[in-house]
Amino acid sequence: MLYCSDHPLVRHKLAILRDSTTECKKFRELIRELAMLLCYEAMRDLDLVNVTVQTPMGIAAGQKLRTRVGLIPILRAGLGMVVGALEMIPTAQVWHIGLYRDERTLRPVEYYNNLPIEPTVQLALILDPMLATGGSAVATVDILKRWGSERIKFLGLIAAPEGIQRLQSAHPDVDIHVAAIDERLNEHGYIVPGLGDAGDRQFGTG
Repeated sequence: MLYCSDHPLVRHKLAILRDSTTECKKFRELIRELAMLLCYEAMRDLDLVNVTVQTPMGIAAGQKLRTRVGLIPILRAGLGMVVGALEMIPTAQVWHIGLYRDERTLRPVEYYNNLPIEPTVQLALILDPMLATGGSAVATVDILKRWGSERIKFLGLIAAPEGIQRLQSAHPDVDIHVAAIDERLNEHGYIVPGLGDAGDRQFGTG
């Protein structure tokens, strides 16, 4: 399923994020805040277990998470989303998948993978600000499924229709959560209007 947030705070922060005059420090802060908001929405269906807790006034019924979550940021742009997701799910495990896009073929090339031998979580949450061509997202899902992931979601900020279609065609069982769906990709495979290169803008390397 495709979920595009209509939350006013998401729309407000995304507009500032897109602005070409937004400096990298503010850009990183917005990435973190948007990751928190989107993570909150994406985790609505986590499994819970009933518990009782001692309050200062007595015993209260409550619930705690049963689902173990793993965060998988796609290097390097996905790194900026990790802190926000961890603030929402501090018990989450974090692994990294390193992919870069060959600018000639626009295909993803894997250069780093630190997944353990066997899965230790029930839900793998892929973090990547941009779902452009969809190549990196599809490649990451491929890696996670070979690893044995039971359930996978994709969490991004901006998606192009081309990337959505590619990911849904390759992996229709993967939910996609984004803040915005933009018009198209340009001839270089960048999202229009987008926000430029999310990695460069986070780390001041553009």
